[in-house]
Amino acid sequence: MPRSKAVLDSASVRILDLLQQDAGMSVSDLAEAVGLSASPCWRRVNDLRESGVIKGSVALVDAQALGLAVNVFVQVSLKQQDRESLDVFNAAIRTKPEIVECYLMTGEADYMLRVVVEDLMKFQALVVDFLTRIPGVANIRSSFALDQIKYTTALPTGHLRSADRG
Repeated sequence: MPRSKAVLDSASVRILDLLQQDAGMSVSDLAEAVGLSASPCWRRVNDLRESGVIKGSVALVDAQALGLAVNVFVQVSLKQQDRESLDVFNAAIRTKPEIVECYLMTGEADYMLRVVVEDLMKFQALVVDFLTRIPGVANIRSSFALDQIKYTTALPTGHLRSADRG
């Protein structure tokens, strides 16, 4: 179930913007950039974590540097969309690390997956040996990314700033 929208002041929004760019930023550097002293800044970051606004901190790794050159978007349709079929599919997808994103969709396909693999043979194996064997899968359509034009993990916060001004 979605959480309600967090109410954040301008300093907390600025903290989020900075941490989304560099989660390893020290509290003292963060505090200086936001215009707070270190203790209140640390408390705000801690509050953002405890409230679930900040879900975690990760290292963003370059897929190409790891030899993961193939980025594929896969649409999957199920034979039926009952709870049991959805649960079976969801559980199966969670077991594959090369499936880096999975969304339950509206529209033509039931699911949209993002798959990152080394080469076409690895993708073929994923489709033939895994996806087609998940009970209830009716159709699989794949689109290969030719180039990445934009990629960010940073969520927009401009709407929070305008709300803070009012």
